[in-house]
Amino acid sequence: MLRSVQRTDADITEEVVVIAGRDLTITRPVDADSLLDEQAFEHDEYMPYWAELWPSSRALARRVGTRALHGARVLELGCGLGLPSIAAALAGGRVLATDWSPEAVAFAADNAEINGAQLQTAVVSWADTDELLARGPWDLVIGSDLLYEGRNVALVLDVIETVADHAIIADPGRPTSIEFEASAASSWDLHTEIDDGPPRIALHELRRPV
Repeated sequence: MLRSVQRTDADITEEVVVIAGRDLTITRPVDADSLLDEQAFEHDEYMPYWAELWPSSRALARRVGTRALHGARVLELGCGLGLPSIAAALAGGRVLATDWSPEAVAFAADNAEINGAQLQTAVVSWADTDELLARGPWDLVIGSDLLYEGRNVALVLDVIETVADHAIIADPGRPTSIEFEASAASSWDLHTEIDDGPPRIALHELRRPV
């Protein structure tokens, strides 16, 4: 398990989120903007999105946290601070929380430990479907607010298509979600429900047609 990057108490804050009647404590950086790295941005447009506890993450955690996963193998894409993965683990899932940011994975691992959740973590890009497939099999793929760029639509659908027959993707209604829904509906049984939040979050559940 990766350990946390070097930081002081002044650098982090805590938020308490109620999931399935349980208070979960999530630590995160106080100032996400301070994590910006100009060289990393110039190389691959890296932004520290992982450092925020996004509404979609909360909505996804509420959804998976109330399911009886009973040992199901769960893969989270872009886990960020790890809240949905923690909720899935506490609901009985065998979870791998992945992100391409080592710092995100370190925070996710620490947050899992704080909340007594047993899960695994790995630094893996969404584009590396071979590695994700090799770590499977997966009963469920989850992800929250992954569609913030148009190029991510194909990436997310490709991962789901390659590694699993079932996925839940939470999205706050970004413009790219229109393309995602249309593409998903052409190949999957797609069911969408709304978490009223606030804000309102769409929970897209995809199942491979029988």
